[in-house]
Amino acid sequence: MAPRGATTLLVIAKEPLPGRVKTRLTPPFSPQQAARLAEASLADTLDTVLRVPAARRVLVLEGRPGPWLPPGFEVVPQATGGLDERIAAAFAGCAGPALLIGMDTPQVTPALLAPATGPGGWPTPCTAWIGLAEDGGFWALGMARPDPALVRGVPMSTSVTGREQLRRLTGAGLDVHRLPELRDMDTAQDAAVIARIAVGRRFPAAHAGTREGATT
Repeated sequence: MAPRGATTLLVIAKEPLPGRVKTRLTPPFSPQQAARLAEASLADTLDTVLRVPAARRVLVLEGRPGPWLPPGFEVVPQATGGLDERIAAAFAGCAGPALLIGMDTPQVTPALLAPATGPGGWPTPCTAWIGLAEDGGFWALGMARPDPALVRGVPMSTSVTGREQLRRLTGAGLDVHRLPELRDMDTAQDAAVIARIAVGRRFPAAHAGTREGATT
C-alpha cells in the first residue's frame, strides 16, 4: 500500500508516443526508440512517486493513459497553453502542500524527494521547494500554498528558467528550500549519463535495448 503523507504529488507528463515525445533524441535514436526511453523514464518516475508519502498522487497528462500507468494515481488532463500555464493549472487543482515533478528524471528516488515530502517538509505556509536542473530549468517545484500566479509568465525551456522561477518565488516572500540538482533526459548524451546513474530501474534497460544502431 502506498504510504500516506501531507503532500499532493503531481507528475506532469506526455503520453509516450513516437514522434510526440523526446524529439531532441532523434537522431541518433528513432522516434520509436525515443518513445521507449520516454516510457521507461515515466514509469520509473511514477514508481518512485508511489513509494513517497503523499496525500494524493496525480498524473497531469497530455494524451491517454497506457499500460505504463500503475494503480494509485488520479489522472487529470493538462490545460491548454504554454508549459507555464499548464503547470499553473496543475497547482490550481491543489489545496495544501503540493510538489510537481516532470517525467524526465528517472534517476529520482524517494530519498531525493524526502526533504519536501517527509515530516517537517512544510514548516510554514510560506515554504516552497525547487529542484534545479543542470540545463538551467527545474525538475521539481513545490509550494505549501499553491499559487498559480507564481508560475504563469515564467519563461519555460530556456537556460534561465530555473533561475527565473526561483526569483519569482523569493520575490513573493516565500522561504525557498532546494532539492538536489538533477540532469533532465533531453539529449542522447543525457540519456547515456542517466542510464549509468539509475541503476536497477527500467530506464537503463530501455537505454541498453536502444543503443544498437544509435550513436550516443
